[in-house]
Amino acid sequence: MDIVFIKELCIETVIGIYDWERKIKQIICIDLELGTDILSASSSDNIDNTVDYKAVSKRLKSFIGGSEFQLVEALAEESVRIILEEFPVKHVKARFSKPGAVTGSKEVGVMIERHK
Repeated sequence: MDIVFIKELCIETVIGIYDWERKIKQIICIDLELGTDILSASSSDNIDNTVDYKAVSKRLKSFIGGSEFQLVEALAEESVRIILEEFPVKHVKARFSKPGAVTGSKEVGVMIERHK
């Protein structure tokens, strides 16, 4: 399986369990590996024959930017579900991080992997 990837897509959203977090927007950063077959795209040189990473990014920016999840886990699961349902991918490996969420750490978050 081939991989189309997106690295460090950062989106502002309401995320968190604390009252103060529900009143502000914070950054969620995402790394995605999208499993697909790029053979057709490589021979045709046509965007219609592959995963359009700009379209995936735009869809996630819209969804995540308008969401208000409490847990990164829930945000990650729903985001990956959308990708699997709406784009021609067979597998998604994703890393969702919340920079600065824990004092002394660069970032915290979750990594999930799902298949169709």
